[in-house]
Amino acid sequence: MENQMNVKLVLEDGSEYPGYSFGDAGVIDRVCTVVFNTSMVGYQEIVSDPAYTDQFVVMTYTLIGNYGMTEEDYEARSLTMGGLIVREYNDQPSNFRYTKTLEEVMCEHHIPGIWGIDTRMLTRKLRDHGSMRGILTSIDTTNKAALDMIKAAPVLTDAVARVSCKKRWYTRTANAQHHVVAIDCGMKINIVRTLTSKGCNVTVVPYNTTAEQIEALKPDGVIISSGPGCPEHASEVIDCVRALWGKYPMFGIGLGCQILCLAKGARVTALPHGHRGGYPVRCTENGKITSTAQNHTYIVERESLENTGLTVLYENVTDLTLEGVLDTQNRVLGVQFAPESAPGPQDNYALFDRFITMMKEDN
Repeated sequence: MENQMNVKLVLEDGSEYPGYSFGDAGVIDRVCTVVFNTSMVGYQEIVSDPAYTDQFVVMTYTLIGNYGMTEEDYEARSLTMGGLIVREYNDQPSNFRYTKTLEEVMCEHHIPGIWGIDTRMLTRKLRDHGSMRGILTSIDTTNKAALDMIKAAPVLTDAVARVSCKKRWYTRTANAQHHVVAIDCGMKINIVRTLTSKGCNVTVVPYNTTAEQIEALKPDGVIISSGPGCPEHASEVIDCVRALWGKYPMFGIGLGCQILCLAKGARVTALPHGHRGGYPVRCTENGKITSTAQNHTYIVERESLENTGLTVLYENVTDLTLEGVLDTQNRVLGVQFAPESAPGPQDNYALFDRFITMMKEDN
């Protein structure tokens, strides 16, 4: 650890937050969108979630790194987060399962970090004024130079292409009852783990796989995974889903839910600072409220569902935004949150059972 502040975060509004470098200190002058996550645990899953590509993530929980990184708990093997911003970093984990420290993993994957800043003040700024772009740079960089670099940095629109697998891969389980094709838009491994645990063989395919190629695999159902960026940029997946509509049961998660809705002509819009962390959602079928883990910037506009065949299945309790959709006739289900995560801890696993029931009824 450094004894002197050597790095700072500069936001596009000119505000500066000096601190101490950790992770890959060799990555300097990186520009990303700054967002915050309110989760109290699960930093390993957050750091390894492809949906955080091109983002600096502010952790609102004050102590990060204290239980290290565990080999079995990654959500992806290639880590693509832009950077990590924390109040206090602990580099001496106390956990019998840990195999590496958080900093060691960040160095391996070229992820910079900053600790020692007032994350409460930073989070309030993002909450009140919305997410904004920022740069992690040397403490000696002038404010003008930092702002010039932020303005000059291009806004990337190929996040899904960068994080998707490059060729298809498989998981197999004994006495499998169903074959699921999962379109990888930046998929978390736990989606595959959950399907496998429920008796499904899974074939994971790249984001640009065509509908004809998926049909050739003879699936019983199709999953459209979560992932990073604006769903409107994933035009290949939208076209594929539109072509498969009604042919197979489909389940969209996170970005996948937004893609399902776009395929039917609905609209999406960006939230000021997104939903990242734990949020309660209400099921419109029975009024039941469950705890969910979320990570998304975009939401589907509720009124745009008219004439799409999709109805609202879940809504956010705190801001009433749409959190899930259903098309009973065409066996299509989509949720904005992450049912494979465990905030409940198993409140939302039933959504996978519902998808499996759709496949059973289709056979």
